[in-house]
Amino acid sequence: MRHPNWDDLHPDETQPWEALESVTLSPPPRLFVRDRVRLHTGTVTEYTYRPRGPRAVFVLPVTGAGEAVLIRQYRYPLGAWITEIVAGGIESGEDVTDAAARELREEIGGEAAEWVPLPAVYPQPSISGVVFLPLLALGVTLGAAAHEESELIEPVTVPLTEAYRRLHAGEIHDATSSLVLFHALPELQRRGLL
Repeated sequence: MRHPNWDDLHPDETQPWEALESVTLSPPPRLFVRDRVRLHTGTVTEYTYRPRGPRAVFVLPVTGAGEAVLIRQYRYPLGAWITEIVAGGIESGEDVTDAAARELREEIGGEAAEWVPLPAVYPQPSISGVVFLPLLALGVTLGAAAHEESELIEPVTVPLTEAYRRLHAGEIHDATSSLVLFHALPELQRRGLL
């Protein structure tokens, strides 16, 4: 299952910058490289980035009763609890939907009856080739979560109208969660859920 824009996520045929040399700064999975590049102006400079490769899923769970299941998660770099949607990395060789189902089970103990792919995004295109692949999970039932040791997660089940009130009020500070809610809106409206 794929969203039509997922096929657009590939390098252009022609490149205005020329890579002259590449040095690996850190090993996988947190791979960063520094390239010497010749810019379109002819200037040679260095550019540090994380190459394409790592992917993550973002899941907006919606119950059969039309409620969104958001999460409150403690984020150490912020020193704060923030509202997000379910998300996590795609393991090597793992299918996108399988990764989404795994994250849904781990973070909220959820199982989805239906998956709807949403438009993919590059979250930090100036420094990373990381790709986020969002999905809408419909008909979600909840059970026991299986959090990782470092995860502090509290599921928050609210009517979809409340989730969107929070979005529009600026109460959802995670950028990708906000974007996924935005991209899910037309599908939720089409289905009469909002």
